[in-house]
Amino acid sequence: MENNFKFFSHKSCEYFPCHKVKDESKFNCLFCYCPLYALGKDCGGNFKVKYGVKDCSDCLIPHSENGYDYIMKKWSEISELAQKNLD
Repeated sequence: MENNFKFFSHKSCEYFPCHKVKDESKFNCLFCYCPLYALGKDCGGNFKVKYGVKDCSDCLIPHSENGYDYIMKKWSEISELAQKNLD
């Protein structure tokens, strides 16, 4: 079974790739804006804090081949955070 919905590469984007990578053919653009950002320190990614702002430029989780699966595993945390903001 194909899982094409888990991967999208937008090579005509003027920012492609937005991170330095070894193999651009495996760069996943599906999560151009990472939904894990909202989880702060609990996102599980490789980030730094610069001038009080979360800097994810060294993180490739959402752009990796398994990024979709990783983000879906964290989806309940993202949903919980969103629900708190609705209440």
